[in-house]
Amino acid sequence: MTTTYRMLAIDLDDTLLNGKLQISQRNKEYIRRAKEAGVHVTLATGRMYCSALPYAQELNINLPLITYQGALVKEAGSGEVLLHRPVPLELAREAMAWVKKLGYHINLYMDDKLYVEKMTPEAETYMRISGITAHPVGDLVAFMQEAPTKVLFVGEVRELDQLELAMRQHFASSLHICKSKPHFLEISHPEATKGHALDTLARRSGLTAEQVIAIGDAPNDLEMIEYAGLGAVMGNASPEVKEKANYVASSNEEDGVAQVIAKFIFQE
Repeated sequence: MTTTYRMLAIDLDDTLLNGKLQISQRNKEYIRRAKEAGVHVTLATGRMYCSALPYAQELNINLPLITYQGALVKEAGSGEVLLHRPVPLELAREAMAWVKKLGYHINLYMDDKLYVEKMTPEAETYMRISGITAHPVGDLVAFMQEAPTKVLFVGEVRELDQLELAMRQHFASSLHICKSKPHFLEISHPEATKGHALDTLARRSGLTAEQVIAIGDAPNDLEMIEYAGLGAVMGNASPEVKEKANYVASSNEEDGVAQVIAKFIFQE
């Protein structure tokens, strides 16, 4: 095997995970082979660290995990925090007060815990997807006394599209604002992106962007797809994400991750 790629960063939802939120045996096998061939493999997800960790353990990944879209990079083995870029507190308060008036559900993330105002259908759905318990605490703006790692808003697709545009105009470069799913709009530190975090990990391993493969499917994967020497996306990715990719693989239901590894690391 001769490959120029020495690091592989893989998104979880709708990329590595299938519709049952599971990793297929074929994807597992190719990730194992890549690791045995000396490729650094990590996960790059919008999920909380505690939500991503079980998947890392399933894959025997001991490298730092890129979580919260790049706001928190933390070792899977030791739990050491390598990077934490929280949302500036006053900006988080302003954005949350804005969205509270609109009546959308808000997820607040601090200290790798999920806080909500009250239990709602949106909170219950999110708990089911993430495997994490939500803590209802009443008024989130009043509760929040420290800079949060991330804030997520849940709403209808078109309404969130309009809110995303309005927030980008208002906050400009002082916040990173993007969608991770059609119904999820997220705000984070302006440098809390998967691309920035992946660059940090690559440099730490003495690698250049050209030696990195990033695999994703959603708008919150764009920065790492554009950063990596090879940016690959799933066949189920949205058209605007596919446009930025170097390679479009099969869907997450058809082991697209394994296909990318087979083609570009093992030349199969």
